[in-house]
This record gives sequence, structure tokens and C-alpha cells, in this order.
Amino acid sequence: MKCKQVSRLLIGALLASLASCTYLPSLNRPAKASDNPDTKNYRNHPVLKTYYGISSWYSIKTNRGRTTASGRRLSNGAYTAAHKTLPFGTKVRVTCLFNGKSEILVITDRGPYRRSRIIDVTIGSAQRLGFYSRGITKVKVEVLEWGNWRYKKM
Repeated sequence: MKCKQVSRLLIGALLASLASCTYLPSLNRPAKASDNPDTKNYRNHPVLKTYYGISSWYSIKTNRGRTTASGRRLSNGAYTAAHKTLPFGTKVRVTCLFNGKSEILVITDRGPYRRSRIIDVTIGSAQRLGFYSRGITKVKVEVLEWGNWRYKKM
């Protein structure tokens, strides 16, 4: 009888400790350097258009599924973003204004759906840019290369 009570106590303690852990969405797979569209060396590329505004992040869980508006599979660690009007396949440089970190991303989705925000980046990009814990941040979005509305690269 005592053995059952001890095992129940241990299982209860284990479940309580697991429930108290904070939830941090894990990335589906680690991002590879080959996934980054910066392979063409966009560092000295001319900027076609610049936007300033607020950015937020999204993930598979917040996107309510695994596919984007362009039909591509969404990966939390991907170098992709969502914009309301830019064509799919457009390459943009997103620079976080409070710490100066920047990243080249490809537009593959539509959003954000809040009026005050101009771009949504994946949760992995938010972690690399350094604003995951803040949720939103002020950014500069520079269009480097216009995409095609028939974006089919997969």
C-alpha cells in the first residue's frame, strides 16, 4: 500500500513540475545557412523602397496551420515573413531599430492583420533579430528585390 502511495506522489510531483515549465515554442528544424536568401550577397544591393513601422512575430501555432498564403509550408525557423501588399517572393531586409540587427527575409504570407503593424516575421527570425520576448518592435523594412506574384519556388 505504501509503495502505491509513494509512486502516486512521485507521478504527481513530476506532473506538477512539468506543468510549471514555461512554454517556449521549439523550432521545427534548425535553420541552415542555405535557407537564408542572403546567398546572393544582398549587403550592397540597392534599396528599392523603405518602410518604417512595427513588426510582430508569428508561428505555426498562431498561423492556425502549416501552409502560408503562397502555398509554401511554414517553418518556425524559416527566413520568411508576411506582408499585406508586397508580392510573394519579394526579398526584404528587416532591421530591428532598437538593437541594429538585420536579416534578409522572403515574403511568403499575408498579414499582419493589426492595423498598426507592417510586417510579421517567423518566430525564429524574431529570436535571431532579438525581439522574441518583446513580441513587437519598431523596424525598418527595405525592399531589395521585387518578387513575382506567381511565386512557386519550393
